[in-house]
Amino acid sequence: MESSQVSLIGSTICLMVTLQLSIQLVSQHYLSWNNPKEQKAIVVIVLMAPLYAIDSYAGFIVVQGSSTFFTFLDSVKECYEALVMAKFLSLMYAYLNISISQNIVPDHIKGREIHHSFPITLFQPHTVRLDHKNLKLLKNWTWQFVVIRPVCSVLMIALQLLGVYPEWLSWTLTVILNVSVSLALYSLVLLHHVFAKELEAHKPLAKFLCIKGIVFFSFWQGMVLDVLVAMGILKSDKLGLDVEHLEEAVENVLVIVEMVFFSLLMRYAYPPQPYRTASLTQTDTNKTD
Repeated sequence: MESSQVSLIGSTICLMVTLQLSIQLVSQHYLSWNNPKEQKAIVVIVLMAPLYAIDSYAGFIVVQGSSTFFTFLDSVKECYEALVMAKFLSLMYAYLNISISQNIVPDHIKGREIHHSFPITLFQPHTVRLDHKNLKLLKNWTWQFVVIRPVCSVLMIALQLLGVYPEWLSWTLTVILNVSVSLALYSLVLLHHVFAKELEAHKPLAKFLCIKGIVFFSFWQGMVLDVLVAMGILKSDKLGLDVEHLEEAVENVLVIVEMVFFSLLMRYAYPPQPYRTASLTQTDTNKTD
């Protein structure tokens, strides 16, 4: 078989495995639906792997698509990433019994010191006391990316379709997005640092790495492929694909394969067992009563 056929078959198998693992994990959570506030966020996070796989599979199938088409696919993944980051913050707040909307902050964490780092100290004091206002600020720093990411995506796609997308504007939007995502990530890292002891039982680092690991691999492998193209190692193939489309095809295949491993990691980081145990305990209690 030709390399394209092997890639298609392999990618299809990997996609099916990712879907099976993710759907199974989501189903297990629904069968143990004991804490909707936490598990709704978990379901959104777990679906990140299959969404990335489906998105990349579409990009591989339509390998000769336009730059606007690939921008759209990338935007879908990045917008969902923004939503996942917001849901991850909501999950951490749920673990800590914090509710911004209801102004609930447990007494034992009030007044705890938060130490900001540069460049945040340019517009925030170096040390602040933990209260409802500061927790709401961390939430806003995360949610701003949920708003800015889709707005920039729609703008980029619209300008490409209109044929008016100058390089300076592309760089401007890139800078805006990098600042936005950096601020969102900073708030999550700061939250983990401040509440490391309280969150330890919930494996927050493993949960966070599942999310950022997906984005990390997607970003850096794209950088590596760019270098391979610049060095002339990755060239047009005999199937008639130019370098740009060949690079897109290779990157999409790599993402599809990686999502199998990340869907397995999701099972470790977001297991349904704690909720299943809680459901069984509650059932036993009812029987006793």
